[in-house]
Amino acid sequence: MKVTVVGAGAVGASCAEYIAIKNFASEVVLVDIKENFAEGKAMDLMQTASLNGFDTKIIGSTNDYLKTKGSDIAIITSGIPRKPGMTREELIGINAGIVKTVSENLIKHSRDVILIIVSNPMDTMTYLTHKVTGLSKNRIIGMGGALDSARFKYRLAEALECPISDVDGMVIGGHSDKGMLPLTRLASRNSVKASKFITEERLNQVLEATKVGGATLTGMLGTSAWYAPGAAVSSLVHSIACDQKKMYPCSVMLDGEYGLSDLCIGVPVILGRNGVEKIVELDLNTAEMQKLNESAEGVKKTNGLLE
Repeated sequence: MKVTVVGAGAVGASCAEYIAIKNFASEVVLVDIKENFAEGKAMDLMQTASLNGFDTKIIGSTNDYLKTKGSDIAIITSGIPRKPGMTREELIGINAGIVKTVSENLIKHSRDVILIIVSNPMDTMTYLTHKVTGLSKNRIIGMGGALDSARFKYRLAEALECPISDVDGMVIGGHSDKGMLPLTRLASRNSVKASKFITEERLNQVLEATKVGGATLTGMLGTSAWYAPGAAVSSLVHSIACDQKKMYPCSVMLDGEYGLSDLCIGVPVILGRNGVEKIVELDLNTAEMQKLNESAEGVKKTNGLLE
């Protein structure tokens, strides 16, 4: 199993580290445009192998996509990160050109590759990848929902004052502060609804804290987060590589599901060796469906900036 990560910055390096530590991939290739940057990150990570007990080989490449040949899965993290006060949508101009070039280079050397998109604005970059590559929709996956759901569970466990392993919750919709939809109605602790333990007001606080989770960290760190995004990506890659068929909310191309078409937005999917094995349609109530439609309109508006 060969995995490529394009972009050796904080997010890309975290992706490579978590994938290597899980020890299911034979090789991870880090690619970056900055001379010797990916090679240095790869060397640093390989020097942790004996300490962290993994045998995955990590190599770096300065913009040489020949080294990515035969990749089963490729992750696109490249592009400029958010700065404090920026929205994900403000990154579209620069990142669209980068994602287009990167995806075309990856497919040139790995015809059967499955692509995972991390670059922001993530839903629109996932949509763009569909349009420029023509790959089947099961082979292009936007990461956002998995990350947003992890942040949701963190906030839920905080509110419930319980171990995070007790908690289950999901975020669907667009990967944006206004567009994401944490499903508080379905959130639970060991199959018991979270609303049995905390008030509606506290649940709403969890919802709002989740929606600004990325912006909160950007304000604190001065740039985008990297540990949780890297862990989210590694979980998706693991499910695909090992055919685990786990369910994660991901941004995928919809063709009538949830009454939506011709856009990529976060919904629960089953991930296996073929990428997106199935799109799961939840029984949303009227209010949730309305919010999902509003989120879809926001994503379409951002998609329009590509034209």
